[in-house]
Amino acid sequence: MIIQTGRHYFEVIENYREAFNQEMFDHRYSEILDRYPYIVGDIGFEQLRLRGFFEDNKKGSEVNKRFSTIQDYLLEYCNFGCAYFVLRRLNEQEVVKHFGAEVVIAANTLQQDSTKRTESEVPVQLEKQTQGDKQQQNEQEEPTKNKDKTFKYFQR
Repeated sequence: MIIQTGRHYFEVIENYREAFNQEMFDHRYSEILDRYPYIVGDIGFEQLRLRGFFEDNKKGSEVNKRFSTIQDYLLEYCNFGCAYFVLRRLNEQEVVKHFGAEVVIAANTLQQDSTKRTESEVPVQLEKQTQGDKQQQNEQEEPTKNKDKTFKYFQR
């Protein structure tokens, strides 16, 4: 199963006891986890906890943050028998293979826009669209930018 959060795509490697919940994951996901190719989520006392892991061959990474130590982490730091899931971040080539080049172009556009705007202002939804659709969408978004900022301000 492949899921999306923000501008990132993940493959669910393991979903023990149906632990993965998209809404909970989106709420808990933080940009701190962007640097990890693997993310483990475990549920204890109805709270989702996320932790990132590197690939085994990454030089300079701590031994306890490598993919091969996920099972140790689950046994030592999680409640016995708790529900958990393991996600693997998809690279650009894998996203193109599954969804097509239009999605990668849109994701790159979002990534460039996120440097200009804060993360809360970046649209979460990616759509397959042509160049003409992108221009049309940009023209339609201009008047609503200030409205979105105001609405998000009052939601806090």
